[in-house]
Amino acid sequence: MKKTVVNIMATTGSALILLALFVVIFGSKVMYLNTLFEILGANIVIHLGLLLTQKFESRYAIFEFLLDVSYVIAVLIIFGLIFDWYSSVPVWVLVIMAVVIYVFGLFVNIARTRKDAKEMDELLQKRKEKHSNTAS
Repeated sequence: MKKTVVNIMATTGSALILLALFVVIFGSKVMYLNTLFEILGANIVIHLGLLLTQKFESRYAIFEFLLDVSYVIAVLIIFGLIFDWYSSVPVWVLVIMAVVIYVFGLFVNIARTRKDAKEMDELLQKRKEKHSNTAS
């Protein structure tokens, strides 16, 4: 549960940073406070849905990737319609933001998994050394 909350906050922060960059690049002057809570709500729905999609495993990684990204884009489109995001942000920007944040999350997850595997290998190596020392 803690990991899910951290992930929600990380993707919300990432989305807000990307949105702020969009605002600066395209010359808008205002970003409303209620947008922050709308994005937070969208990220909560996204992460809860991604927890469900993780229950379905496929032998094809690309299929899982497409399923996840399609779900994220669908949630963003629905939230965009509900909260009228398209009056200030085009749909293509939301799609690009979704893909960028998702891919960034994948890279973070891969890095974290590699770090965990390395730590486990080190612990197993220490245990093996300790076992061989006590057996002698």
